[in-house]
Amino acid sequence: MNRGAVMRIKLMRQYSHPRDFPFWIQRNLHDVRDMPAIHTHEFVELIYVAEGRATHLFQDIFYEIRAGDVFIINPGERHGYVLEEDQQIVVFNCLFEPDFIPHSLLSDLQISDALDFFYVQPFLNGHSRFHHKLNLRGEAADKTRGILEELHQELDRRQPGYQTMIQLRMTELFILLSRYYKDRKNKAESRSPNELLVRRICGYVERHYNQKISLSNLSALFHISVRQLNRLFNQYTGSSVIEYVHRIRMEKAKRLLTDTDEKVNVVAEMVGYGDPAFFNKLFVREAGCPPGKYREENR
Repeated sequence: MNRGAVMRIKLMRQYSHPRDFPFWIQRNLHDVRDMPAIHTHEFVELIYVAEGRATHLFQDIFYEIRAGDVFIINPGERHGYVLEEDQQIVVFNCLFEPDFIPHSLLSDLQISDALDFFYVQPFLNGHSRFHHKLNLRGEAADKTRGILEELHQELDRRQPGYQTMIQLRMTELFILLSRYYKDRKNKAESRSPNELLVRRICGYVERHYNQKISLSNLSALFHISVRQLNRLFNQYTGSSVIEYVHRIRMEKAKRLLTDTDEKVNVVAEMVGYGDPAFFNKLFVREAGCPPGKYREENR
């Protein structure tokens, strides 16, 4: 992206989803005449390549994608495609907001430790993230594609109870993808259970940074005492949970200031701060200058 350019941000409301149900899925064919431009979006996007191959541009790296690849793009991340004259790909684009799967469901079913493809993999650094990207084959590919096609049908037909069906099928999809991811990852590396737990919590924070996050909520969701949560978090990250939340929010704020024209008080609200003065104080502490000056110097 050229310095000074404002990145196009796709919004959930641009899609024909039900007003009170932030979910959308579509099947798209891309070729050299229809290549999505580099963009970001406010929602989470799960992409499954059903057919073909292309080059995927992600942030500052690029890599080949092919049939069977499945990966997640987080809100605010830049991505797009490049295809040669003889290339085309068919992809399922599954769009949803970060809290689309209710916290209560994750807690009641005690499955927060079964969603590593949702909470861990999408927050690795770029090269590690796509070095370990999932390429599904055989039964795994068939199951994944089958669920995506069922999700497409549910949203298209919108029969009674379709919202619940979609949320449950999405939960099932992420559990399955997490199993495939763990099987793949375990062959390459091993992590202690405590380190993996901290990674899951970090992923949750990065996914829900704009919402109210408390130690008690994290403790309940990940089935760990507040005392142990603080101890493990300091051990593996060198900071407290609250410090980590503020750091993530500041990173998101910096990106919004450089990539959008939103007013500073709007940016503050977008990253989880209802009090603009408190946001400004934290931002100056983090960046060494006020938000407005940071925008001027980094555009």
